[in-house]
Amino acid sequence: MATWKIKPANPQLVAKLQQEFHVPEIMARVLANRGIHSIKESSPFFSPTIDLLHDPFRMLNMEKAAEEITRQTKARQKILVFGDYDVDGTTAASMLYLFLKSLGADPSVYIPNREKEGYGLSKLGVDFASEKGASLLITTDCGINAFAAVDYANRKGIKVIITDHHRPGNKLPDAFAILNPVQQGCLYPFKGLCGGGVAFKLASAITQAMNVNPQFATQHLDLITLGTAADIVPIKDENRIIVFHGLQRLQNTDKPGLRALLDTSNLTDKELTVGRLIFWIAPRINAAGRMGDANRAVKLLTSDDYLESVRLAKELGGENRSRQTIQQIIVDEAMMKINAEIDLESDRAIVLWKDGWHPGIIGIVCSKIKEKYNRPVVIIAMDGDSGKGSARSIPGFDLYENLSKCFHYLKDFGGHPMAAGLNISLENLENFRYAFVQLANQWLSSEDLVNILDIEGEMDLNVINGRFIDFLKKLAPFGPGNMRPQFVSRNIQISGSPRLVGKGEHLKFTAKQDKTSFDTIGFNLSRYYERLIRGEAVDIAYLVEENEWHGQKSIQLNLRDIKPSGERRS
Repeated sequence: MATWKIKPANPQLVAKLQQEFHVPEIMARVLANRGIHSIKESSPFFSPTIDLLHDPFRMLNMEKAAEEITRQTKARQKILVFGDYDVDGTTAASMLYLFLKSLGADPSVYIPNREKEGYGLSKLGVDFASEKGASLLITTDCGINAFAAVDYANRKGIKVIITDHHRPGNKLPDAFAILNPVQQGCLYPFKGLCGGGVAFKLASAITQAMNVNPQFATQHLDLITLGTAADIVPIKDENRIIVFHGLQRLQNTDKPGLRALLDTSNLTDKELTVGRLIFWIAPRINAAGRMGDANRAVKLLTSDDYLESVRLAKELGGENRSRQTIQQIIVDEAMMKINAEIDLESDRAIVLWKDGWHPGIIGIVCSKIKEKYNRPVVIIAMDGDSGKGSARSIPGFDLYENLSKCFHYLKDFGGHPMAAGLNISLENLENFRYAFVQLANQWLSSEDLVNILDIEGEMDLNVINGRFIDFLKKLAPFGPGNMRPQFVSRNIQISGSPRLVGKGEHLKFTAKQDKTSFDTIGFNLSRYYERLIRGEAVDIAYLVEENEWHGQKSIQLNLRDIKPSGERRS
């Protein structure tokens, strides 16, 4: 069961905002919880204009990188863009390719094979650059730990510019220039960019260095928004600006590949949100690398042929369905291994491995297991004596920091506080599991493992109306750092008969309070059905959303949790 945690808000500030904006108290609380102190201060939040983006030259090494790319572009020298195989890496590489091409450069793109080359800049990629005659290689969303590959490129006379956002170690590769806002000594004011965001800042700097229209860079915010959404970075500061404008561009994109993705995902006539990109578009792009050659994603995203794009998009859609089947098999096997191998009463982390698990899918499996058990999880796909692992974490447990403490058991690793990847030998698995679980037991309390629902505040259902829906829309785009607001209402009556829908997994009923009632849907909450049919009053935690069915729009409550009235869980 989840704990309902109501966000604290300064009562004086809430009263001030309520008076200034002429809104109900709950709306004022939502504004206060987002750091808004006045109508004047709210302008950048509600109108995140492009001119609010930070100067790209504030990023360490940006001037050096932009000048070199400008020089090579003007000289028509060949440039290779090397991208990671996930959504962030492929969209960033596609953006840089299209951008450089529009400036008259001679770029090519290389995406490594996940299984053969693994993560990061590879020697095969450097060889490809050499075969192409490239004198410059630019990485996207990778490279910060690519010591051997960068040295190899240097020996071949190829300059390397690294654009990355992953946390570096104490030592950096010997690259021509490294662009990474989280590297030591970089004073760039926003540290939350994804790999594509860093590549976009490079493109913006180049437009200034070449004295061309900034739109040469901003026209590709549709691609960068895809990577920003998929990489689950905070949707605030620059990311909010990027996604705000990128969603608008994506809705009306003129890129045949993106249009084909939207059309084949049945999103053509739907309002695009971060959530829809994450659940409908990102898995199709990721399928290219998880199930085969991720260069197909770049081919799709950079295509100028709509019919060819539709063919590719359908191919990736089919592979995504295959991925879902394999994923469910691995999830089921992982659940059985948890029951057999893990003591959930004493172990505050889960480490699992098996020979034959698909290395391209374990990241998703890892996320699923983490969501279910709300604790750090490492899933390792073994292939003989070697294994590739994915890790996901919860607040309070920094993966990068704690994997660093286990490094003597690993071949290598990299990532963020919340997500990471690793390579490990068979002989070190048991020692690694013991060390990692001990660190989790040291850092995390039993309270940390309880799922928390962050609640904006309590309100009566009669507050919800058309104006309230408009207010919620203005808070978008939503994502980490600006999540869709969740609310609590007490003493709710169940009107009519609740029913189970969607193969019996989901719950549907009408929530009523006094004379106000709304249709309510609870996804994967069928366990509460028996409680509702008893007709007892309940307290509900929920999102407020606008549901569209056959062209008709209505207000709907999206249930997050439920409990008997009077039972406080907040």
